[in-house]
Amino acid sequence: MSALIQEAPGAVGRSGGATGNGLLRYLVIRFLLMIPTVLVLVSVVFFLMHATGDPITTAFGDRLTPSQLHAKLHQAGYDRPLLTQYLEYLRALAGGDFGRTATDNQAVSQVLRTYGAATVELAGYAMIVALAVGVPLGMVAAAYRDRAPDAALRLFAILNYATPVFFLGLLLKLVFAVRLGWLPVSGRSSIGVQLELGNQTSSTGVYLIDAIRSGDGSAVADVLRHAVLPGITLGLLVAGVLLRLVRTNLIGTLSADYIEAARSRGVGRFRLVTRHATRPALIPVVTVLGLQVAGLLGGAVLTETTFEWKGLGYELAHYLTVRDYAAVQGIVALFAVVVALTNFLVDIAAALIDPRVRY
Repeated sequence: MSALIQEAPGAVGRSGGATGNGLLRYLVIRFLLMIPTVLVLVSVVFFLMHATGDPITTAFGDRLTPSQLHAKLHQAGYDRPLLTQYLEYLRALAGGDFGRTATDNQAVSQVLRTYGAATVELAGYAMIVALAVGVPLGMVAAAYRDRAPDAALRLFAILNYATPVFFLGLLLKLVFAVRLGWLPVSGRSSIGVQLELGNQTSSTGVYLIDAIRSGDGSAVADVLRHAVLPGITLGLLVAGVLLRLVRTNLIGTLSADYIEAARSRGVGRFRLVTRHATRPALIPVVTVLGLQVAGLLGGAVLTETTFEWKGLGYELAHYLTVRDYAAVQGIVALFAVVVALTNFLVDIAAALIDPRVRY
């Protein structure tokens, strides 16, 4: 017996070490998988953009002589072999150089810094809307499974996910901005507030934070009023997914043995859902929230264009129109890194919540 007792600590140590090594190995593998993910997306965008023709010929082809056009192409490097351009682009990207825009000759990194905060702010509003709408309605749908409220909410979720973002945005603008006049039509803030926030010495670029720091209540209210329609438009895109996910997970949890035991003790439906079944059912939602970042970034392009919310999505639509290779590739590369990094963080959260995913 004493031999078994003395051997137990070593066994525990080996088990702990194996668990630690399994987690470390899992995280290293998931981190390394970020590299091909970003590389594939950046490469696809690079070759698709070049397949449409170079921006210099598109912009100046009918206004320059052949010799002048050739000189500009040579200066920009577009007359070199495509593989050479691709390898040089990857080399520069690995060094943090996103290049310069062809239309206004500014560093792409400056574009990312200038407009990135606006997209982050909009994504934050959208996530708040998605959680505030999707989670409670998913709980209601699960509580009234296969009854009228459940059917209505499932239809609502499907319509949310299926409706094009730009159409929903235009519809909300028409009703709440044009017809009722309750909310602004477009922009991130009024002109006066925008100038006031832009003149702050330590501006973050996130208007709500800057307005709060200024101590001006009217500026905070103005920023929030401008954020309502874009935030709802983009947030409902994710809310439909969360509603269906929460409903499905809650229905599965409500059939568990401990829930049946609570029900047999006379616990009401509302308390069963809110107190006993919600927490276990929401664990998978954490994973899905991280995966919805890609959807938010994609939806941000149309949402920002619809509401003239001048973030990276708005700028991406502009640079796509003028075929500015460097700008488009830089913005997409940043989106790819954000999505890959978010998925990596989700993998970490999943590994900590459920050790089974490490193996």
